[in-house]
Amino acid sequence: MTAVVPSTSVRLDPADLHASLSDPAMRSMNFLNEVAGRFPDAISFAPGRPTEDGFDLADLHAYLDAYALHLAETKGYDRARVHRELFQYGRTKGIVHELIARQLELDEGITVDPEAILVTVGAQEALWLVLRALRATDRDVLLAVAPTYVGLTGAARLLDMPVRPVREGPDGVDPDDLLAQLAAARAEGLRPRALYLVPDFSNPSGRSMTLPGRARLLEIAAEQDLLLLEDNPYGFFQAVEGERPPTLKALDTGQRVVYLGSLSKTCFPGARVGFAVADQRIAGRDGAGGLLADELSKAKSMLTVNTSAVSQALVGGMLLKHGGSLLRANRRQIDTYRRNLDCLLRGLARRLGGLDGVHWNTPGGGFFVGLTVPFPVTDELLDVAANRYGVLFTPMRHFHDDDEVAAHQMRLSCSSLTTDQIETGLDRLTGFITARI
Repeated sequence: MTAVVPSTSVRLDPADLHASLSDPAMRSMNFLNEVAGRFPDAISFAPGRPTEDGFDLADLHAYLDAYALHLAETKGYDRARVHRELFQYGRTKGIVHELIARQLELDEGITVDPEAILVTVGAQEALWLVLRALRATDRDVLLAVAPTYVGLTGAARLLDMPVRPVREGPDGVDPDDLLAQLAAARAEGLRPRALYLVPDFSNPSGRSMTLPGRARLLEIAAEQDLLLLEDNPYGFFQAVEGERPPTLKALDTGQRVVYLGSLSKTCFPGARVGFAVADQRIAGRDGAGGLLADELSKAKSMLTVNTSAVSQALVGGMLLKHGGSLLRANRRQIDTYRRNLDCLLRGLARRLGGLDGVHWNTPGGGFFVGLTVPFPVTDELLDVAANRYGVLFTPMRHFHDDDEVAAHQMRLSCSSLTTDQIETGLDRLTGFITARI
């Protein structure tokens, strides 16, 4: 006789799950990824995704072939080893680390041992791994320039790592507030481990650090024994021709900077490849020690095992096709983003210039503009804008723990739109804003 199994459904109590899953910040990434799909007919200034102009399936085959040829001709692999490299589990630290090191030297003036590079599943994994390593005790806290990238906030929540905001200033980071936050945390018995920031065309504000600001920040990091987590997905996308400011890592002579690199904007997001340059030395009992990158790879081996070899081959092939330079590979994209940002800023000035309570910043490049309006900007209001006016934006509340500061701000992204879409979207946004006022 067959036993009858009760068909009652399992219902889990949220209180029995990790507290971060109920945190509002944890909903933001899904919101940003999915909001455009909810309103397919709306023009969306919401997602910070790269332009799709130039995406071509034939390129994927060409990149894969270029990398396979590199393995055979440059590294001397036979056919069986080439196949094994691409089809099998691979080296935890990655297989394109040497190509990335070459690219950093060519494009950024960063000279680093390839062994100090850990190739990750997007920059998000690199960020999580660094925070996991730094969160050693309950005393450890992270500082972040506010407003900040929502992925940083979410990763820290998952690791129970408190994040303390530091104000933006004219030089990108307010040094006085940074020092005040460090002193306040230490007075509470806490240990500030690092400051997270995006020095170039920050997400979400679009602001950048000046060269004197970068030098001062490195001085403070050395004086205060603080690491800097430099996230640099937008540095190539300067709005005007000319010399780009050096990255913090390029200026770093004391190994104070852990450099977080994303290939989503400069190659393509579908590959999901990022990396960390973690050349800090770990003290060893014998005095030799190893690299922070090696310690991070231990955690990665238990999280994602390794980064997809096929994805790495695609970005490796793209680098090879362009002489090792992502700057060279992104010439057309750079022109597109310059044109789009100029269109957005000129369009805002024509439509909203002089309107009481409405103002915006003028970034020197990147994807984002911060717009301030004289009414609260909420997710509920976004639904109104999408349904009635056919336009989307991102409430700045998603990037700031302080609702009062972010209450009247929205982020506008122009990276994935055409200039015609930007003009039409601004017409709709202007109608929405003037109606609310």
